[in-house]
Amino acid sequence: QVRLVESGGGLVQAGGSLRLSCAASGRTFRSSAMGWFRQAPGKEREFVAAISWSGSSTYYADSVKGRFTISRDNAKNTVYLRMNSLKPEDTAVYYCAADPRLVVLTSTPVAIASWGQGTQVTVSS
Repeated sequence: QVRLVESGGGLVQAGGSLRLSCAASGRTFRSSAMGWFRQAPGKEREFVAAISWSGSSTYYADSVKGRFTISRDNAKNTVYLRMNSLKPEDTAVYYCAADPRLVVLTSTPVAIASWGQGTQVTVSS
């Protein structure tokens, strides 16, 4: 498993931007697909974005396409989520996730191998 620690959350006004970071420990990071999920109060955790181990493939939820960008730096064992044009409905706890299989991140989140502890993002209107 990969140990994951998120950072970068906070309070921002609608239309603003934030960049989340997820620092990973363990040699398996570079061979792991990475993803971001979020959970708003009273709602189920939902997929936000995922990136392949090489960074060559990325996937996004329809609700964030064109606004969010996932990227990774394998030299730093870190994955990022750049969030632009934030909306109040983006308010949630954001979780980083890792799994050797990209399809698990995009289709079967219950099987994900590693999760971070989450970071709160609050967007005010």
